[in-house]
Amino acid sequence: MNADVITLLLTATVQAGTPILFATLGAIVVERAGVNQLGVEGLMLIGALAGFAALHYTQSLMLAVLAAFIFSGAAGGIHAFISVTLKGNQIVSGLALTMFGVGITAMFGKTLVAKTNPAFSTVEIPLLSKIPVIGQPLFNQDMMIYGSYVLVALLWFFFSRTRWGLYVRTAGENPAAADTSGINVQRVRFWATVAGSGISGLGGAYLSLFYIPFWTENMTAGRGWIAVALVIFTGWSTNRAILGAYFFGGITALQLRFQALGATISPQFLNMLPYVCTIMVLTFSAMRKRYISRTPKSLGVPYDREGRN
Repeated sequence: MNADVITLLLTATVQAGTPILFATLGAIVVERAGVNQLGVEGLMLIGALAGFAALHYTQSLMLAVLAAFIFSGAAGGIHAFISVTLKGNQIVSGLALTMFGVGITAMFGKTLVAKTNPAFSTVEIPLLSKIPVIGQPLFNQDMMIYGSYVLVALLWFFFSRTRWGLYVRTAGENPAAADTSGINVQRVRFWATVAGSGISGLGGAYLSLFYIPFWTENMTAGRGWIAVALVIFTGWSTNRAILGAYFFGGITALQLRFQALGATISPQFLNMLPYVCTIMVLTFSAMRKRYISRTPKSLGVPYDREGRN
């Protein structure tokens, strides 16, 4: 395999992994605050439709990205209200959010099916793009990919170096201690869920704005569930999320490469490869106690201030 083929595969890997990366980062923000997030698939669909529709009607990429964040964040607010404010079942609420996302995007996206938006050109970063092998895949990409790099760094800084990041982590680990320290656990969990949902929605926006620049129903094709698995596999780490996302992006890129080469392997088998790997990842995570030990200790447990639960 020559250098040009490797470069093409790595470029496809980064592009295919970026929507999963945004979705995973958003879910990590929500779950580190102590709220289960199983609604990623629905949030990605909402973000995809909101971003595509905004670009279609305004021709502004900035407004499209903002719309994706706002609408998916608002949908996440419903999950936050049920799970945090009403202390409802977080798993049921998350699954309902996914079904809500599938249904509402199918209904409001009917008029946009098969419509296309203009493709955006890549932006080459001088010097860095000249690095052998990895320069072009990492530093000759579109603006949302560069934004994902920045987001990984910002979230690392947020969780490890800021007071608000400490509040979020404490709300997920020991909400009673956080409450005793004067932190409003309910407020922290609520807004972490809204913000994390908005970030997950950006993964859907990347799909409809850059990766597949047209709208079609259920275009996320299970990527949200891959993100849910990655949250566990990466141990709720934003840094490891980028490696996990690109791992699955690489599997997708190889699958498409095999199909383009006319491989005799069944296309159905190739299509299911990412999801087979998802099951393997979850199985591996369950067998490794160190991944379990990284789970936020109060994840999925509603906080009752009176009962100090």
